[in-house]
Amino acid sequence: MAFGWIDEQAQVRRRAGLVRTLRPRPADSPLLDLAGNDYLGLTRHPEVTEGAARAARAWGGGATGSRLVTGSTALHAELERELAAFCGAEAALVLSSGYAANLAAVTALAPHGSLLVSDAGNHASLIDGCRLARATTQVVAHADPDAVRKALATHDGPAVAVSDTVFSVDGDAAPLAALAAVCRERGAGLVVDDAHGLGVLGDGGRGAPHAAGLAGADDVVVTATLSKALGAQGGAVLGPARVIDHLVNTARTFIFDTGLAPAAAGAALAALRVLTREPERAARARAVATELHTRLTAAGLEAVRPDAAVVSVRAPSPEAAVRWAADCRTAGVAVGCFRPPSVPDGVSRLRLTARADLTGEQIVHAVRVIDAARP
Repeated sequence: MAFGWIDEQAQVRRRAGLVRTLRPRPADSPLLDLAGNDYLGLTRHPEVTEGAARAARAWGGGATGSRLVTGSTALHAELERELAAFCGAEAALVLSSGYAANLAAVTALAPHGSLLVSDAGNHASLIDGCRLARATTQVVAHADPDAVRKALATHDGPAVAVSDTVFSVDGDAAPLAALAAVCRERGAGLVVDDAHGLGVLGDGGRGAPHAAGLAGADDVVVTATLSKALGAQGGAVLGPARVIDHLVNTARTFIFDTGLAPAAAGAALAALRVLTREPERAARARAVATELHTRLTAAGLEAVRPDAAVVSVRAPSPEAAVRWAADCRTAGVAVGCFRPPSVPDGVSRLRLTARADLTGEQIVHAVRVIDAARP
């Protein structure tokens, strides 16, 4: 029977407690949200929603084509200019998602004969970029610059190290300055995904590369998403203008994909302007994450100290993690649930995301619910 193997795989997933289901939420959900990635509380900000609506009214519901045909608007160009200026980059390129941005950067900057050195904790989009690139890939120990150095020493040609800036599972930050120093020893490039750093780390939320003194470096390329701290949708690649020009001409997920919808571009631009005007939102998101961690550990839970806005709480098993998250939801608090294969070490977790707009009372309530629901 066609696709008969699907039923066998479904049974394996059920036995392992790894079945995933869609759970559509209403617009007016009563849940306290610690599962989404709205780090700065901007996705419903009136200026952001009006930015989306104004763009849709002006440009329509979609971009109508790829960026190289009809999908580039004046709004896209405006967003790229302001995003590059905010992050300290020479140029930026907006794509339809952060996933597409990572595929574009990795595949276009690692041609046949080159080496990709990838952190073992990298996001799936970076991993897939390595798989699709024509380069050879070496996966190295997590957040270990010396392991990167040793891998680069095995190769004489062009090379690129690839890493998240803030890892999405545990929320720990990569040693970016040390990674850049190692790459420079060998003349290698560095591509970093700042999805969880933009809007949270750096001066006024300018991102982890900015905080590490790498903004504007000619050997560093930064990818980012517009769907987390900026509360919209889409992705971007930031770096030297010649790199961005190269992506325009060679990156398949840019060339052959429809451009980002104008409404998403308008929302992201509005959010960026709010953040520029209210830089304290970044510090508040970090403070909320720290308070969540402090209260969770005080309750006896095993939580990883956050470097940005992600707080990870260990669960004893995949089944326990699913049950724990479901019980939290029943009690009115939405939390993320990470299980294999989404976790590189095979350890299931609850994943909490701090938001700049959470009150002290909401933090206390969330921790009480999580503690009471523990398996």
